[in-house]
Amino acid sequence: MIIVCQNCSTRLQIDDDKSPAGAFTIRCPKCRSTVNSNSLSPASEQSALGLGVSPSTEHPRYDQATAPAYKLSTVADPEEAPGADDAIQMLMDFLSKGSRHAGAKPNTRPSWSRRKALVCTALQYRENIARSLTENGYEVFLAEDTRQAVETMRANQMDLVMLEPQFDSAEQGAAFVVREINILRPAQRRRLFFVLVSPSLRTMDAHAAFLNNVNAVVHLSDIDNLPRLLEVAFREYNELYREFNQALNLSAL
Repeated sequence: MIIVCQNCSTRLQIDDDKSPAGAFTIRCPKCRSTVNSNSLSPASEQSALGLGVSPSTEHPRYDQATAPAYKLSTVADPEEAPGADDAIQMLMDFLSKGSRHAGAKPNTRPSWSRRKALVCTALQYRENIARSLTENGYEVFLAEDTRQAVETMRANQMDLVMLEPQFDSAEQGAAFVVREINILRPAQRRRLFFVLVSPSLRTMDAHAAFLNNVNAVVHLSDIDNLPRLLEVAFREYNELYREFNQALNLSAL
């Protein structure tokens, strides 16, 4: 159960197994005001719940699932399978990368830190996008429906969300994803790069991105060039917030 503080809009996660059966009140740990479990707040009215019953919340919490991580489907050659020595070498390489970046600038993203990407598109585009991102170092999660998309955003800190307008159209999936992103606090929203995959808008059209409240737009015909386009977009975005991230001791997105 998620309760939103009516005073400061802080979202409070409550364990259903430990919460009372009826209405109850708790104290917000941020602003110390009393929060009623039954009362609505402006933040919750502007969220995906404002569209009606959310596919993410209409079932009990234990029945909800996040989007599965995407894995490249490859046929491995038994003779090329890594042995114990290879595994040890990989571990040593990973640890050495961490030590090299220990003294790096606070606004520099470590090379071993993989960006987490949530892909919310129609089925026909899902595989190509997921494979392209995975092959270029992203940790990809594929949302099959609205519930998985919303729950994944709530359970994990995503670096990238890719949304296509026809995602789970029967359940207004695109509208729910947009609402879930729009209610993020500014500090959270700045740490999320939101990309609209469009069948009509021009790739990297800044004006179209502004009108659609996203960070970037990619036309469906440019999906094959997606990793290169994202790299340019992330570089420009990080440069924009470079001094801001330095002041807050944050790494680049």
